[in-house]
Amino acid sequence: MKETPRHLLDLDQFSLIERLTEAGLERFRVDQILGWVYRRRARSFDEMTNLSKTLRLQLAERFDLYTSEIERRQTSTDGTFKLLLRWPDGATSECVMIPQDTRRAVCVSTQVGCPVGCAFCASGLDGLERSLTSGEIVEQAMQTYLQLPEDQPLTHVVFMGIGEPLANYDATVSAVRTLNADWGLNIGARRITISTVGLPRQIRRLAEEGLQVGLAISLHAPNDELRREIIPWAERTSIDDLVEAGRHYFDRTGREVTLEYVLLGELNDRPAHAKQLAAVARGMRCNVNLIRYNGVSDLPYRRPGSEATHAFLEVLRKAGVNAHIRASRGMDIEAACGQLRRQRGDL
Repeated sequence: MKETPRHLLDLDQFSLIERLTEAGLERFRVDQILGWVYRRRARSFDEMTNLSKTLRLQLAERFDLYTSEIERRQTSTDGTFKLLLRWPDGATSECVMIPQDTRRAVCVSTQVGCPVGCAFCASGLDGLERSLTSGEIVEQAMQTYLQLPEDQPLTHVVFMGIGEPLANYDATVSAVRTLNADWGLNIGARRITISTVGLPRQIRRLAEEGLQVGLAISLHAPNDELRREIIPWAERTSIDDLVEAGRHYFDRTGREVTLEYVLLGELNDRPAHAKQLAAVARGMRCNVNLIRYNGVSDLPYRRPGSEATHAFLEVLRKAGVNAHIRASRGMDIEAACGQLRRQRGDL
């Protein structure tokens, strides 16, 4: 019976060596193949011209290089672009390229749909369909990389797309290692950020991985009562638990944690909320990233005004908190997570 091809992007260097040496190939072929994939952006084995035609055919029989199709691309006037990828099983996921000066950051998803169900977010409106494999996570980065000019490498990767990365822990960490590896995309760990709604046990586990990746905790509320109203999964833990986990992450990695806070007009954006958030932030080594809400048509939440946003920021800064407002990108293409999938009627 013919062997089902393995997704090559699912394999690390050592796994690929094992599979190819078992097939009787020389070790140096692995370096050639990985170089074609991650350095020279080969879209198929046929492009690997320093390999024999016979070997290229063998590789195509054993491995799939890319498994997704780009169903749609949307490009913003600010240069941001979003890809909707369709996988062989019909599932779809989104990834976004955010260029800024010499920085080119790709935002990847870790799941198809999301189990968390944040009240304001399009990603989880219809729950979780399935988790992505490590290769599918890496493929999102590669598909955006293929869209860039040859002289423009990816510089940053953020795990801030659809899904909860730490609920798909093994695939997320495996993808990080490929993105970071010198045989992979060779993106420095300090230029990779994992964003989580806050799973304390997994945060502590990540702290022991020996990686220097950034950690961002999606807080979105300064007290447990409001947070549990906005984020159903917040019932599983408390803000105090997250602060303790954040302290542990800093102690083990030396990396400051980022507290992400989506400002929802007249819900969590009042000066009293800012004072409570300042008290939380002072309990750990962190900075605060304020994000003005990008509206979702099916949801009642609204984007706060500039005056309220800057007043909130001023309260934090006066309290000694390192805080800033994230610039909104891609608003004209609905770049917020999950909006393109819903627009296409996939949910």
